[in-house]
Amino acid sequence: MIIQHKNLSEGRWQNFSLMEQLANIGSEVSRALNWRGKNNSEYAQKASGRALELLDLTLDQKQTFVRYRELCRLREALVDYFYGENQFASSESLWRKYFDHFNFASRKER
Repeated sequence: MIIQHKNLSEGRWQNFSLMEQLANIGSEVSRALNWRGKNNSEYAQKASGRALELLDLTLDQKQTFVRYRELCRLREALVDYFYGENQFASSESLWRKYFDHFNFASRKER
C-alpha cells in the first residue's frame, strides 16, 4: 500500500487528540462521498483509501486501546460501505452525521 500521509505516519499523527484524528478521517470520508456523488469512482476510492490509512494510524496507537473495538467496527463499516456490499445498510447521511460530531468536538477543544 502506498502511504499518502507520510508526515503523519512518522509520528505527527500521535500528537492529535482522538477527536482531531476522527475529524480528519471524517474529512477524507466526506471527500469520498462527494466524489462518489459526482460519479468519479477513482477519486472516491483514493479518498476512502486515505480515510482508512488515517484510521489505521489511529488504531496503531496504544492510547486508543480503550476504544480499539469501536474503531475496528468503524473500519469494518467503512470498508463495507465503500468496497463491500453495504451489509450494514450505511448511507451517505449516516456517515456525514457520524463524523460531523467529531468535527464539532475537535473545534471546541481548541
